[in-house]
Amino acid sequence: METTETFESLVRAEFTPKSTYLNTASNGLLPARTVAALHQAALLRAEGRPLTSLYEDVEASRAAYARLAGVPATRVAVGASVAAHSGVIAASLPAGAEVLTAEDDFTSVLNPFHVRGDLKVRAVPLERIAESVRPGTALVAVTAAQSSDGRLADLPALREAAREHGARTYVDFSQAAGWLPMDADGYDFSAAASFKWLLGPHGTAFLVVPEDFGGLTPLLAGWVAGEQPWDSCYGPVTELAHSARRFDLTHALFTFAGLRRSLGLIEELGVAAVHAHDVALADRFRAGLAALGHAPRPAPGSAIVSVPGLGGRQPELSRAGIEVSNRAGNLRAAFHLYNTAADVDRLLDVLGG
Repeated sequence: METTETFESLVRAEFTPKSTYLNTASNGLLPARTVAALHQAALLRAEGRPLTSLYEDVEASRAAYARLAGVPATRVAVGASVAAHSGVIAASLPAGAEVLTAEDDFTSVLNPFHVRGDLKVRAVPLERIAESVRPGTALVAVTAAQSSDGRLADLPALREAAREHGARTYVDFSQAAGWLPMDADGYDFSAAASFKWLLGPHGTAFLVVPEDFGGLTPLLAGWVAGEQPWDSCYGPVTELAHSARRFDLTHALFTFAGLRRSLGLIEELGVAAVHAHDVALADRFRAGLAALGHAPRPAPGSAIVSVPGLGGRQPELSRAGIEVSNRAGNLRAAFHLYNTAADVDRLLDVLGG
């Protein structure tokens, strides 16, 4: 774990925001090392040089995410979005299968199961999802941290309930990976987008599958899904990759050039240190809100804070150089490693003014 001094010096060297940026739940800021790598990747294309190093970045990113997720790299696939990964999982279910979800969860986790049209999708309050698993539930699909208000799912309870009833599990870590310690090994499937708390560019998302692939069919597979990709460019792929790479989509090479460096920074800092930093700032904001007479949505232990009734002040805050989100009338602030106590206090000062 990094010392406080090292943590702060690393962060200062990587980030130079021009605003009080409290909107990581929408998009994370790019570290300086990531910006430099993106520039170099673009120059490779502009100057007609070989792109070999960019394919190396894909595998380095896969391995780095696997370490963060606590799984072997052979279980990690890379694709374009969480919605695409959800679609592959939805396609694997038999007609009539029951999918248990949380009410008002993020659309990318829910919609692929709904558009099938022949699945029984059941939604319950997040706090009741573990107790709502029942015999006949085929899959439980939920986000680890709710996008709208930061509430955390009780994943250990969900995992045990699913095992008891023989249900598979699918967890979206997009609002958790990078600040919340995670153990993807305990779930059948999980996914995470690259551009939020992982601090990467847009364009890709990770998928973790079981060693036996969990009955998934690589419906979106192209040449990169072959065991020998460069021998799989023409005609049907005759031998799919023996690892989760069979579920890869054509790689967004520039994204991985940057993402490799972003993931490297998170590993240098340590997720435990990032978690402690982020949650301390969120708790400072919660305490300040109470002093102003505002009550945020309950989300203990979360780096995301959502305040009912204040979402309409988002344009005013943006004009003041403070970036937050308006989600269904709620003001959503998200605290990450580049934020400071001064950022929290500035937001509170403007809200209280």
